[in-house]
Amino acid sequence: MRTNSPHRRPGWRRVGTAAAATAALALAGLGTAVPADATTSSKVTWTATPCATPKKAGELACDSLRVTGGTTAFQKAQQARGITPKAADAATPSGYGPTDLRSAYGLTAAAASGGTGATVAIVDAYNDPNAEADLATYRSYYGLPACTTANGCFKKVSQTGSTTSLPSSDAGWSEEISLDLDMVSAIAPNAHILLVEATSPTMANLGKSVNEAVALGAKYVSNSYGGSESSSDTSYDSSYFNHPGVAITVSAGDSGYGAEYPAASKYVTSVGGTALSTASNSRGWTETVWKTSSTEGTGSGCSTYDAKPSWQTDTGCTKRMISDVSAVADPATGVSVYDSYGITAGWYTFGGTSAAAPIIASVYALAGTPGSSDYPAQYPYRHTSALNDVTSGNNGTCSTSYFCTARSGYDGPTGWGTPAGVSAFTS
Repeated sequence: MRTNSPHRRPGWRRVGTAAAATAALALAGLGTAVPADATTSSKVTWTATPCATPKKAGELACDSLRVTGGTTAFQKAQQARGITPKAADAATPSGYGPTDLRSAYGLTAAAASGGTGATVAIVDAYNDPNAEADLATYRSYYGLPACTTANGCFKKVSQTGSTTSLPSSDAGWSEEISLDLDMVSAIAPNAHILLVEATSPTMANLGKSVNEAVALGAKYVSNSYGGSESSSDTSYDSSYFNHPGVAITVSAGDSGYGAEYPAASKYVTSVGGTALSTASNSRGWTETVWKTSSTEGTGSGCSTYDAKPSWQTDTGCTKRMISDVSAVADPATGVSVYDSYGITAGWYTFGGTSAAAPIIASVYALAGTPGSSDYPAQYPYRHTSALNDVTSGNNGTCSTSYFCTARSGYDGPTGWGTPAGVSAFTS
């Protein structure tokens, strides 16, 4: 079994090159890791979802990974309670569910009463024809309130806002969509969900989808995709991401140390990834930087093009630094997702910073409407004590230590840390 790719996915804006083709083939392989609370006999394997491999030049990649074998941290916790998980049983969840995630991030009370009336938008590419049905299965299993087109909670549109003229369907991006919708449901079950499907995963089409989400009233917009930085990024900033009063979250990437766009946009909250496990401490949980190898783990780094926002004060990077905050992303400590389009219908465990971005967007929704002229990315910088500081682990090798290595306070891989309630995400 081959392990992780030696090539970096962010370079795939130019898919036609020989190096990019090699990288695309490499991602077809499996990653392996051991959960933080597992033994070496519980090795977990996973594969990148198909949307992590762009099909054409100029396309961006999703940031999701699907577990294919082994015993996840969730299953280890179940075993500790005397529950033996069935191997490869797609009939039951094998990843963290809503109760786990709310417990880990201090959101149990907020999720019970918060988010009502808020709309969290998910921006992805292509159509998932089973999105509403799969969402219903997830929410029903976990006892969450129904979220349907009929009751006004769920809405699916194209990048132009059409509910009938939708993009072509795609199995890989449908997995990403299921992950995103389920994470919103887990964290903010009372919020409405708007799914905006781009015609294709180009920055132009995904960016237009962000604009459409905002035009339709979403105050929280999650984006779980990225690609290499380019000199066009500052123009993309002004065209697609400059939306005061809207919390826009973007996954930091799954290729280890290195900056991606649009996580590098100065107008968004860039979201890094952690490994999340139960612990015998007062919190009941512990987190480290997610890293499988030098080429797989959460992204981070100093942008080449984007200016540093005024609220970011680290001194080692003169431009925009990734990340701002973080949440669970390690597939070995992954989240439970229900999906049925293009693969065997059932429960799967997913990781990648694609899980972290909608989690943080949903925490913003629980925290309340952003100030009309605010860029909510600055909120965690004002309330750093209201976050779980992640102080161990790294996502690669770098010349400036905190760019890739966790420390007390701010660092690139995890930002200021993970949610400890909603206080860090309010105005």
